[in-house]
Amino acid sequence: MHEIPADYCGARLDVALAKLLPQFSRTQLSLWLTQGQITINGIVQKPNYKVHGGESIICNIIETNRVHELCAEEIPLDIIFEDPELIIINKPAGLIVHPGAGNPSHTLVNALLHHDKTLAQLPRAGIIHRLDKDTTGLLIIAKTLTAHTNLIRQMQDHTIKRHYLALVYGKLVAGGTIDTEYGRDPRNRLKMAVRSQGRQAITHYTISKRYSEFTLLDVYLITGRTHQIRVHMAHIGHPIVGDPLYGGRARYPANITSTLRETLSHWQRQALHAHTLSFNHPITQKPMSVTAKCPEDLQQLLMEIERS
Repeated sequence: MHEIPADYCGARLDVALAKLLPQFSRTQLSLWLTQGQITINGIVQKPNYKVHGGESIICNIIETNRVHELCAEEIPLDIIFEDPELIIINKPAGLIVHPGAGNPSHTLVNALLHHDKTLAQLPRAGIIHRLDKDTTGLLIIAKTLTAHTNLIRQMQDHTIKRHYLALVYGKLVAGGTIDTEYGRDPRNRLKMAVRSQGRQAITHYTISKRYSEFTLLDVYLITGRTHQIRVHMAHIGHPIVGDPLYGGRARYPANITSTLRETLSHWQRQALHAHTLSFNHPITQKPMSVTAKCPEDLQQLLMEIERS
């Protein structure tokens, strides 16, 4: 049992709890409040409840992600960096990050549990953010609860800088910023969409290289919504090459060579790569920047475009 200090009066409940229980992230505490696993004076309250000070807090926290029930699997990991507090991996295309309906195994979580069994004690095996199955590149995994809490807060504060490479259809004239409302597509629950209302989503992009029928972009996430880059690029009329969900039918520009047309016909995933992560180390607070080079299949596609 805990008690809300008097000088927290007027604060949101989730903010007060984050100060009172710094070993947990605000996101995790909000989830437990919503699930009724934390009560205030015996009553379930919403995260935005304003505290008065003196309330009794009872935590009846149950492990909700059941990572400990998953099997460890010997799946190779491309580890870019590791120390006692965190791991950074370069995820290949085709590897699902979290187990889910229809995918209970052969995921990054299963691989991480084989690499370090203590990760079973952390929410989502320490994974701080996610990448789509067929997006390649960098992911951060915390190895301790302290590191997990700090990195989650950096993510919430948008101080973890995420730089992607994206190959899109068409020739863009200049970079820009896409700032929209965002949410679930009302016509297809598997998709996300730009909406007239919803959560704010911001994507910044600059030109890395122009080709005759394509553009390679440097993309910087300001927010990190599900499928955000894929949706935003399609929204401005330049979908990511090979995107099966947002790009529509495969496109074959009229002026490309037969070899490039053949290469594109066999390209089965979105040409999107999480290239660089920059953040502060969760314990030392020293700035870190880690890069993963372009995967071989994307390099080959770019070479073929260059030759066409």
